[in-house]
Amino acid sequence: MTLSLLISMSLFSLAASLSPGPVNLVCIGSGARYGAFIGLRFVLGATVGFILLFVLIGAGLHYVLEFLPMITQVLQWAGVAFLLNLSYQLFRDNGEIEVGDTARAPTFMTGAYMQWLNPKAWLASLAGIASYIPESNVNELMVFAGLYFIICGLSLSVWVGAGVVLGQFIQNAKAMRVLNKVLALLLAGSGVYLII
Repeated sequence: MTLSLLISMSLFSLAASLSPGPVNLVCIGSGARYGAFIGLRFVLGATVGFILLFVLIGAGLHYVLEFLPMITQVLQWAGVAFLLNLSYQLFRDNGEIEVGDTARAPTFMTGAYMQWLNPKAWLASLAGIASYIPESNVNELMVFAGLYFIICGLSLSVWVGAGVVLGQFIQNAKAMRVLNKVLALLLAGSGVYLII
């Protein structure tokens, strides 16, 4: 594997991971409301979930999807429904911030299964595999997955960090409600955008 291919894979991973999407919006909201630790727990789940999806697609799932394109549509609609449900819950949130109130915080598992229902994650995986390792060489797949793991985790952590900084300026329930509503609308919009 050449250095230029590694750099190209890394840049692709960075662009796909750092660009705004549903998971990034949950990262910023989680960081603002619950802080870095809980936000990073979600990031770890989202990163692990994405890498599992990526490796399975690279190991041959993309061939199945070529022959059964309806599976992709079903997953896409399920993902959008999930994102709209998250948006609705966030939009209705009262914005009250109580110390130790983390029962509704996004968890590791939320991050992991959110990636499996995230159309952006499927598209990024399929595009990455098709562009860089169409023959699905196991060694190349593992190298690409390793790069993606590091870059995805760091990229999502940046979004959590931005949320933590934003959260320092939001000290009351009214301001948190406004942030929640803005993030809910953006999350719903990102889900709708993925199907049009």
